[in-house]
Amino acid sequence: MGSVWLGAFVGFLVTVGLGWLFPGLGHLIGGFVGGLVAGVIARGVGKGLIAGFLAGVFGGIIIALFVLAHLTVAGGVSGGVQGGIFGFLSGVAVGIAVIVVAAFGAIASTIGGLIGGLISR
Repeated sequence: MGSVWLGAFVGFLVTVGLGWLFPGLGHLIGGFVGGLVAGVIARGVGKGLIAGFLAGVFGGIIIALFVLAHLTVAGGVSGGVQGGIFGFLSGVAVGIAVIVVAAFGAIASTIGGLIGGLISR
């Protein structure tokens, strides 16, 4: 099971790194890399699939938290306390939207993990 978590962690790092620039493609590549790592170590398509899914879910959550923090800081710098509160609320709204989009990213990561697990066989 440790190889699945290692693959998920590596895929998560790739997802977060590429998710900013290429939202859909970053999830797919992150899942692929996670599935490839998990599939090579654990020798299984299912392990790659699970690692890709976990990488996509964790990547989406972290990206949503980054968006929340960024908008809160931007609002606080531009408008003081009221701007910080407005930035936080807009960050929550955008963060919820990012998590909904990340659900679709998790599907792309799962497909990438499946392909990575297949290649590693």
